[in-house]
Amino acid sequence: MQDVLTNTKKSKELYKRACELIPGGVNSPVRSFKAVESEPLFITKAKGSYIWDADQNKYIDYVCSWGPLIHGHAHPEATEAIENALAKGISYGASHENEIELAEIIIKHMPSIERIRLVNSGTEAVMTALRLARAFTKRNKIIKFSGCYHGHSDSVLSNSGSGIATLGLPSCAGVTKNTASETITLPFNNFHNVEMTISKFPKEVAAVIVEPVVGNSGVIPPEANFLKSLRELTKKHNCLLIFDEVITGFRLALGGAQNIYKIIPDLTILGKIIGGGMPIGAVGGKKEIMELLAPLGPVYQAGTLSGNPISVACGIATLNMLNEETYTYLESISSLLCESIKEINEETNNKVQINRVGSMFTIFFTGTRVYDYASSKKSNTKIFTKFFQNMLQNGIYLAPSQFEANFISTSHKEEDIKKTLAVYKQVISAV
Repeated sequence: MQDVLTNTKKSKELYKRACELIPGGVNSPVRSFKAVESEPLFITKAKGSYIWDADQNKYIDYVCSWGPLIHGHAHPEATEAIENALAKGISYGASHENEIELAEIIIKHMPSIERIRLVNSGTEAVMTALRLARAFTKRNKIIKFSGCYHGHSDSVLSNSGSGIATLGLPSCAGVTKNTASETITLPFNNFHNVEMTISKFPKEVAAVIVEPVVGNSGVIPPEANFLKSLRELTKKHNCLLIFDEVITGFRLALGGAQNIYKIIPDLTILGKIIGGGMPIGAVGGKKEIMELLAPLGPVYQAGTLSGNPISVACGIATLNMLNEETYTYLESISSLLCESIKEINEETNNKVQINRVGSMFTIFFTGTRVYDYASSKKSNTKIFTKFFQNMLQNGIYLAPSQFEANFISTSHKEEDIKKTLAVYKQVISAV
């Protein structure tokens, strides 16, 4: 285990400056490290599987910008694509050929998508998908699941995961009761509740929106037949099934989680990887639904920076590097880490669960299986805080929340895994 990193003086100074200008000193809540009783690190550079903070401490990075950096930081091909695009202009506010190429790549690998609209974020894509669902079905209610985070638009903030779970917020101030009343929140992996709810409102539910693999209250895989049952039920009641694959799309497979679980949703939300880490989002799906969007139809959506040439160029380069060998390697290296952690836990008799799907994983500090939001909340966050701090001090950068996913990239090598395991074995015994 390396020498403990104790000098974060410059990060502390930067945080103090930031707090004078930015609410909480951060531009996204989970970056605050509030949940792990620390002050945030300020990152100055990144390469491959490593990041460096303002004090030049080096860390093995398992956050990977919250998932999109499937090839690691500053991959040469992605960087070159950005540089080439930058030389041609930052933004056009007009159409360009690369938008078509990115759409073609996505549609090629995701059969559920017949038409696609590029936007600027996952939140924006969800807003558009829900508007489309309501317009198409002429219904108002949406069903979502506890612990699933679908961005910060008003209608999907009830019982969300991610930052809301991390910070322990009961709800979001500023969301009106009328807006909240149109969203029904149910437990993930409990199909019976969904069936009963739709039976209660057979002509009112426009859509069911779900993360096919939950990533925003920690990694939680779907139970057997849960997604299949949702697909059958929504078809039966003529409401839409929306897969939020902002995290899982192209992270778990070329066709996303829907390819792994063999489900064809009506609409799919994408983000993160399709821009190679640059700001982007997308909503795609069946032609008859998507062509309700303006200028063809009555559902209005617009964005000056949608299809930004730099984001699109980086996305094309990132997706073109993906192939079956990519996922074989990610499965191998992720399995090595997580199965070894399980062995260490068994040897030391620790009450720790590890959930993994592909190259996504979460270590839960609980003695019981984690299968939904309620079971994830049984985790001991105080022990997680000590664990996180000790791992960080020894050069391992994990998500600063018990309720977030960690990610592995193709840049992570066996030596990174071995070092992480050596640190984990000592830290888990200490905490």
